[in-house]
Amino acid sequence: MAKQLNSAVQVKKSPPNKDAPLKEDIRLLGRLLGDVLREQEGDAVFEVVETIRQTAVRFRRESDPQAGADLDKLLKKLTRDQTNSVVRAFSYFSHLANIAEDQHHNRRRRAHLLAGSAPQAGSVAHALSKLDDAGVSGATVRNFLKDALISPVLTAHPTEVQRKSILDAEREIARLLAERDRPLTAKELRDNTELLRGRIATLWQTRMLRYTKLTVADEIENALSYYRITFLRELPALYDDIEGEIATQFPTRARQGSANAELAPFVQMGSWIGGDRDGNPNVNASTMQRALTRQSTTIFDFYLEEVHALGAELSVSTLMVSVNQELLALAESSPDTSDHRSDEPYRRALIGIYARLASTARELGATNILRQEVGAAAHYATPQEFTQELQIVEDSLRAHHGSALIKPRLATLKRASEIFGFHLASLDMRQSSDVHERVLTELFAQAQVEAAYDKLSEEQKIELLLAELAKPRLLYSPYIDYSDETVSELSILRAAGEMRQRYGARSIRNYIISHTETVSDLLEVLLLQQETGLLRPDAKGGKDTGTLEVMVIPLFETIPDLRRAAAIMEQFMALPPVTRLIAKQGKLQEVMLGYSDSNKDGGFLTSNWELYKAEIQLVRVFDRAGVKLRLFHGRGGTVGRGGGPSYQAILAQPPGTVNGQIRLTEQGEIIASKFSNPEIGRRNLELLVAATLEASLMPNNADAKQSKKLGEFEELMDGLSERAYQSYRNLVYETPGFTDYFFAATPIAEIAELNIGSRPASRKATRRIEDLRAIPWGFSWGQCRLLLPGWYGFGSAIESWLQEGKDSKLKAQKLATLRAMYKEWPFFATLLSNMDMVLSKTDLAVASRYAGLVTDRKLRNSIFKRIVDEHERTSNILSAITGAKDRLSGNPLLARSIKNRFAYLDPLNHLQVELIKRHRSVTAAGRVTEERVKRGIHLSINGIAAGLRNTG
Repeated sequence: MAKQLNSAVQVKKSPPNKDAPLKEDIRLLGRLLGDVLREQEGDAVFEVVETIRQTAVRFRRESDPQAGADLDKLLKKLTRDQTNSVVRAFSYFSHLANIAEDQHHNRRRRAHLLAGSAPQAGSVAHALSKLDDAGVSGATVRNFLKDALISPVLTAHPTEVQRKSILDAEREIARLLAERDRPLTAKELRDNTELLRGRIATLWQTRMLRYTKLTVADEIENALSYYRITFLRELPALYDDIEGEIATQFPTRARQGSANAELAPFVQMGSWIGGDRDGNPNVNASTMQRALTRQSTTIFDFYLEEVHALGAELSVSTLMVSVNQELLALAESSPDTSDHRSDEPYRRALIGIYARLASTARELGATNILRQEVGAAAHYATPQEFTQELQIVEDSLRAHHGSALIKPRLATLKRASEIFGFHLASLDMRQSSDVHERVLTELFAQAQVEAAYDKLSEEQKIELLLAELAKPRLLYSPYIDYSDETVSELSILRAAGEMRQRYGARSIRNYIISHTETVSDLLEVLLLQQETGLLRPDAKGGKDTGTLEVMVIPLFETIPDLRRAAAIMEQFMALPPVTRLIAKQGKLQEVMLGYSDSNKDGGFLTSNWELYKAEIQLVRVFDRAGVKLRLFHGRGGTVGRGGGPSYQAILAQPPGTVNGQIRLTEQGEIIASKFSNPEIGRRNLELLVAATLEASLMPNNADAKQSKKLGEFEELMDGLSERAYQSYRNLVYETPGFTDYFFAATPIAEIAELNIGSRPASRKATRRIEDLRAIPWGFSWGQCRLLLPGWYGFGSAIESWLQEGKDSKLKAQKLATLRAMYKEWPFFATLLSNMDMVLSKTDLAVASRYAGLVTDRKLRNSIFKRIVDEHERTSNILSAITGAKDRLSGNPLLARSIKNRFAYLDPLNHLQVELIKRHRSVTAAGRVTEERVKRGIHLSINGIAAGLRNTG
C-alpha cells in the first residue's frame, strides 16, 4: 500500500480515458491516508500494511500457495495494537475509494449533460422521450402523476455499520474532492489538499465503532441525517427537474402556464424506524411518539431556516412595485409592526409565517427554536394552511413582475411543504401476526366471548372476527388487568390515532402484518383497530363498515406464503365489510412482498420466481375485484435479498404490477450508499421515478406469438425453480451439520455481538437457520465472500435440465431457449445480471480461509466442496447463456472498480479470519477475549461491508 499511497499528486490534465480522474482521486486519497498512517502510527506499522497488501495480492492474482502460508505468518506475528491499526487502514481505504467512485459517477454524469448527449437511461428525460415516441401524451403523463405514489421507505436493520460522525467527515471529504474538479490556483490546490489531509486525520482519530448498543432513538437520529443531507432539498429539486422535462418533451402543455402545471406530491418518504415492532421489543408507543416528534422537529427546523432566509431575500418595497391584496392582508396580520418594514409587505408576511411556524413547532413537540420569533401568533391547524400562505406570496410575486424571485427559494420551500407536511415521512407500523393472535386470544377470553380463540379453525376464526367487527361494543375493559404484551399493543394503536390527529393523516397510514398466512391474520388487525378507535363505526348507526384510518397490509414472506398470497387476498377482499372498507380507500389496497425471508427459505432462483408469480396472480385477482394494487417491495441491499439496481428491478416487474403505485424499502448501509451524497441521492430518486413512468405507461405491444413464447418461458421457469429449490433446501436445511458449518465458517456469531442495531439478529434464542433473521444471514455470507444466497442452486437446476436425455441436439435446443429468455425476457435478464454481479464479488480463495475455521475437517471438506462445485456449475452455465466468459463484461466500470479495490479488501478478510481464530480459541478455553481483539473483528466487518457496498 505504501507505494500506492505515496504516488505523487499530479495536476489534472486532459485524461487519456474517462476513468483516469477516478484513478487520480483514489491515488490522492490513498497517499493522504498513507501520510496520516505514517504520522499517527509510525513507519513500522506503515511498512507492515504494505507487506500485507503485497502478500494478499499474490494470494489473489498469482494463485501462489506459498502466499497463503506467508500471510498466515504475517498476521499471527501482529500485535493486538498493530492488528487494529492495519484493519483500520484497509477499512478506511475502502471508505475513501467509495467516495472517489461516487464523485466519479457525478463527474461522468455532468460530462454527459455538458456534451449535450442523448438522455441517459434511467433519467426522467429518457423515460419521457420513450413515452412520447410510443404515443403517450403529455396529458396522460400529467394525469398519471396526479394519482401516483412512489415511496422509498427507510428502515433500520442490524447490518447498518456506519456511524453518523464517520458519515459527516466523509461527506466533507466528498465536498473537497468535488472542489478539485473546477480550476484551482496552485495555492487553492495546496489548501484543498491540506484540508483533505485534515479530514482524513479526523477520520483516523474518530472512533469507527459504537461501544454501546444502538437504541431506536439512535436509529431515528441516524436516519434523519439523510433528510438534512439529501431529501429536504433534493426531492423538491427533483420535482422542478421533472416539471421542466415534461414542459420540454410536451411543450403544448407548458403554454398553459406553469402556475397551473405543478405536480402533485407523488414521491413521498416513508419510514419504519420507531414503528417496526416485529422482533424488536424496544419499539413501543413511546418510540413511535419520539420518531414523529423528531421527524416533525427536523422538518420545522428546515422550514424556519428557509422562511427566515426568504424574508431576508424578499426586500421588495411597495414604493417600487404593487402587491396583491391577499399579501397585504397577510402582512397586516403579522406580529411585526416595525416602521422600518412598513413598505416591505413580503418581509412582514414572512415574519408572520415564521411566528406561526414556531408556534406550530412548539405545539408538536419541538423544544429548541433557534431563532426567536418577533411576536406571538396562532399555530397552523394543518400543513395545508402553511402551503396556502406560501402560495399567497408566490401569487403576488408572479402578478407583479416577481416571477424571477420565486425559483431561488420560495418554490423549493412550497414544494417541500407539500411533500413533507408537518410529519416529514409516513411512519409505518409493523408487527407479527402471532402477536395479534395472542392479544385477541386474551381479549376474547377476558370478555368471556371465546375461551380459546387461538385453538379455533381458520373458518371459525373468520366467523368470530366478522361477527365482532359488526358489533358496536368493545372487547376491552379498563377495569380488567391484561398482560404486558396486550397493554403495549393496544397502547401503540391508541397512540397512532393520537399522532394522526397531531401530525396529520399522512403521518401514520399503514399497518404491516408480518408472517401473513391466513385471512384471519388480516381481520385480526381490523378488529384491533376497532378496539382502539382507528376503525370507527358508521356515525349514523347503520350497517356501513365505517372509516378505517390505517390501511391493513399483509406481508407475504416465505415461499409457501407467496404461493398463497393471491388466494388469501381474493378471499379477504370478497368479504362484504372489507369490500366496503377498500371502497372508502379509493379502491386501492397495498400488499407487501418479502424478498429476504423468501430467499433464505427457498434460495435465489426460487425466491425471485415465486415473487414474480405472486405478482402476476395478485394482478389478476385485483383486476377481477376492481381494486388497484399497490405493491410494497421489501428489498434488501444484497441481490439475495432483492437488491441490485432499482431501475432495472422495476422495469423487470411483470406487466400491470407497477401501475403508478410502488413502495420499496431502503435498508442498512444501502441508505448511506445511495443518499449520503446529495447528487447521488437525487440520481437514485430520479431512477425510481423514471422506472415507474416506463413500467406503468409504456404500451405492452406483445402479440399472440410473443405472449405464447412468454408462456413457454414461464412454464420452463416453473420447472427450473423447483430443481433449484430442491438443491438449495438440500444444502441448507437437509444436510446434517450445515448449521454448525455456517456458524463456524462465517462471522455470524461476531455480527450478533456488534452494536449496530436495536434489533436482535435472531427472532428466537436458537441456532436454527429458520429462526435467524434473513438480514444477518445474507450479511454473514457476504463477509466471508461467498454471497451464497445470491446464486446457489441456479447451476444445478440448469445443468440437470440440460442433461436430461442424451440427445446433444436437444441439449443445444434447450440452451438456445435459455439464451432467448435472456435476450427477450427482462425478468430473466435482470436475474442473470444480478447474479453476474454477485459472482464477481465471490472469492473462493478467500472463502476457503473462512472454511478453515470449521474444526470438523470431514464436515468442512464435504460442505465446502459442494459449495465450490455449485459455484463452478453456476459460473459456467451463466457464461454459456450470456456468451460472456468474464464476469461483468457488460459493466466494465463496476468490473474495474472491483478489480481495483479487492486487493485492498482481501487483507481485511484475512485479518478477520485470524482475529476470529484468536477470539474463539480464548472463549473455548473459558476465558474472556481481550477487548482489542473484539474491536478488530468489528472493524474488519465495517471495512468489508464498505468495500462490497451492497452486502446488507
